[in-house]
Amino acid sequence: MDAIVTYVDGLDPLWQKDYESTVGKKILDKRFRDWGTLRYQFRGMDRFMPFIDRIHLVVARESQVPDWVNRETVNVVLHKDIIPADILPVFNSCTIETFLPRIQGLTEEFIYFNDDMYPVAPCEERDFFRDGKGVIGMSRHIFCGSLYKKQCKVSSDLALKALGRRGKLCFVRPQHICSPMLLSSCKAVSAAVEDEIMARASRTRTPDNPNQYLFLDYMYYSGKLIGERISNKHFSLAAHSIDSICEFIRRPSTKLACINDVHMDNDKFLSCREKLLAAFEDALPEKSRFEL
Repeated sequence: MDAIVTYVDGLDPLWQKDYESTVGKKILDKRFRDWGTLRYQFRGMDRFMPFIDRIHLVVARESQVPDWVNRETVNVVLHKDIIPADILPVFNSCTIETFLPRIQGLTEEFIYFNDDMYPVAPCEERDFFRDGKGVIGMSRHIFCGSLYKKQCKVSSDLALKALGRRGKLCFVRPQHICSPMLLSSCKAVSAAVEDEIMARASRTRTPDNPNQYLFLDYMYYSGKLIGERISNKHFSLAAHSIDSICEFIRRPSTKLACINDVHMDNDKFLSCREKLLAAFEDALPEKSRFEL
């Protein structure tokens, strides 16, 4: 099966120019800061998820692709390859995610990763897919006060609409970790609510954006999803010390980890980055087949 990774290098001057000329304001460091951990995500897939045959790396432009990427095993997908020209350039992960099923040659079963999600211990295919269905934890919610929760509600309602059903007061939200998806389901919901997807696509985030949960919600409502949590530990640098995160990476207690960035001054960022890279290098010192 394939994996998809969406990636942004916020230090790329060409990308910065695109951002500032389009958005008209300074780059939000937290959202676009590069921790240098992409190669360790790839190493984790190679070592702990040997059933991943190919990675599709989705980036804004060629200048975003790290020079160590092995294009024999990594398919570089530019935004222009899958997103309509009138939406580009786009700096909204929600919009980017809704066009992922357009990637050419994508396998029926695939796993979508943000670039802050890492395999850290041996995984099996059945952790993500069983009997032609995806496997991921699902939870129900009522309140959607934050921008993120509003986008989750939009995604849930659109998934129901695609199935000819009405939206509900409650909405579902998948577990925050990599997403096991079925291409046939992704294409089905994309076709059913294509006009809504296109109307809600935007260069920056808005409350009416659907996100990648549109696909998982559709799978859930159509009986193509097993609601079982993937073995994962979620870290936020606002709530966990960098030392505790590094300790976990060296001695993990779950199969995957998600590490969320937070606002911090540059000196603290550089210090945390150095420690995190050292921990990943200790855990995954061998080059993967996805690297040159």
